[in-house]
Amino acid sequence: MQIDVKALGKVGVLMGGRSAEREISLKSGAAVLAALRRQGVDAHAFDPAEHTLSELERSGFDRVFLILHGRGGEDGTLQGVLELMGIPYTGSGVMASALGMDKWRTKLVWQGAGLPVPAYRLLDPRSDFAAVERELGLPLFVKPACEGSSVGVSKVKTAGGLRAAYAEAARHDALVLAERYLSGGEYTVAILGDEAHLEALPVIRIVPATEFYDYEAKYFRDDTRYLCPAGLSADQEATMRDLARQAFAVLGCRGWGRVDILLDEQGRPQLLEINTAPGMTDHSLVPMAARAAGIDFDALCLRILASARRDADVE
Repeated sequence: MQIDVKALGKVGVLMGGRSAEREISLKSGAAVLAALRRQGVDAHAFDPAEHTLSELERSGFDRVFLILHGRGGEDGTLQGVLELMGIPYTGSGVMASALGMDKWRTKLVWQGAGLPVPAYRLLDPRSDFAAVERELGLPLFVKPACEGSSVGVSKVKTAGGLRAAYAEAARHDALVLAERYLSGGEYTVAILGDEAHLEALPVIRIVPATEFYDYEAKYFRDDTRYLCPAGLSADQEATMRDLARQAFAVLGCRGWGRVDILLDEQGRPQLLEINTAPGMTDHSLVPMAARAAGIDFDALCLRILASARRDADVE
């Protein structure tokens, strides 16, 4: 894939921000910035937590690589700002970004399209926690609906533990989900492209050494195992990739992203969540899947950058 670097113009790498995932965004952004500069791109770091939106508008950026994780960057808000400024940006548009950040509404859309998701319940302070434990079974997972990187996630293993797990998740978001535990393994599928052609990269199986794939396991521990090839049969791999493409497309996503999938006890894939601005650190999964497909990190960053556009550009 030949990309005219000069035609990309002046590029802003939007990183950092004010979300709970700021630290990871800075690591991702630094890696992307270095890769783009190695390829001769006129790339510049821009941290919305340290610079105003007026400065962004005056920056003269021809396009931006949006590598902000979490609220304020991955949830459609900054995408809307960039639409108004007329600056093309990487990744999904306003609606798809907002949907993808909200795990509950993502599940509703997937269910509406007939795609499989694990059993779950929405929690609030008046919930019958004991009844939810009985219905979903133990162990189960509790998570804020609108956070990423496993922020605020707990695994409830004993009866009576759901109330405390809810309280912890509610510190991060008023909307909290309880979700059935599936024991068949955790997998992820990176997606590149747009409506005309969505490419699902090789499946990665995630095997954490910790209780589950938490924040530390994702970004800092070196004992998390990533298997690619994932140990699936050819038919299972194809089915999982196809499911990820469907999940990505039905939300209206574009450019790039990552779909997380669980297998149930019968080996059936169930959609967990989507990441519309995934990590690009040395522990991140999209670069890992790209390498397995023969795409090195610099080429991956260039390809994502070249796909930058606005909702207004979509016919």
